[in-house]
Amino acid sequence: MTTITPEFEKTELGMIQIAPEVVEIIAGLATVEVSGVAGMSGGLAGGIAEFLGRKNLTKGVKVEVGEKEAAVDVSIIIDYGQKIPEVAAGIQQNVQHAIFSMTGLQVVEVNVHIHGVHFKHAEKEEDEQSVQRLK
Repeated sequence: MTTITPEFEKTELGMIQIAPEVVEIIAGLATVEVSGVAGMSGGLAGGIAEFLGRKNLTKGVKVEVGEKEAAVDVSIIIDYGQKIPEVAAGIQQNVQHAIFSMTGLQVVEVNVHIHGVHFKHAEKEEDEQSVQRLK
């Protein structure tokens, strides 16, 4: 495991180290906060995106960290009907702000990968059919 050890993190009392996994969690949380994001995606397996929901935030996040900069890739599933460019821009801004404000790292890029579309109405219909079967 590599850790971030920028010069400004060395103090007279010692050194502060931030694990890359921490940056991944920050990026994941910042991503799912954006309206229109249905959840994180683990990637394409057999042409089907693995829908991970909001609980497993680091699965759809890859981070490369240097001493003072970070690059982030997030893979998401978007809610049907949302404007993809607007949601993606919101993710980029939110991730950049969250990482900088919590770690001091400059985020040089946030790449957003859309791996699927979530249909809310299809989920409601399935739930209604399940309820009907139980009656």
